[in-house]
Amino acid sequence: MAIFVVLVAGLFAWNPEGLYLWAKAVHVIAVIAWMAAMLYLPRLFVYHAEIGPGTPQAETFKVMERRLLRSIANPAMIVTWVIGLWLAWRGFGLMAGWLHAKIALVLVLSFVHGYFSRAVRHFAEDRNRRPARHWRMINEVPTVLMIAIVILVVVKPF
Repeated sequence: MAIFVVLVAGLFAWNPEGLYLWAKAVHVIAVIAWMAAMLYLPRLFVYHAEIGPGTPQAETFKVMERRLLRSIANPAMIVTWVIGLWLAWRGFGLMAGWLHAKIALVLVLSFVHGYFSRAVRHFAEDRNRRPARHWRMINEVPTVLMIAIVILVVVKPF
């Protein structure tokens, strides 16, 4: 991810005239990475909750969850927000109604990300109190948010 960030920074410095389309591409790549992590992380929680604490598998899940959050989810969310806000300001002046709805949903997705971050800490400390069923249901939240966000961006209903 660090290499990706350096390449993006170089691109911004290299071609400021054609920056908008490149920024869109980088934004889409970051969104895909963030969503992959947001869809996979609660799945790991399901498996982790099913086996309980203290097993070798639980220790493996702790490592997987921590690495997924720190190496993919967090950097991808940051890049998504930074470039997304720049694109919104540059392309729409933050004035489109559909864009306000999209930003609101991305805020909700960011709160879900925070909830997952807290869950990673709880699992790491063997303090998870949620059953696997809870994580199965929560696993659907990022999917529903993603569908709504994509519809807003593509259809621009208002």
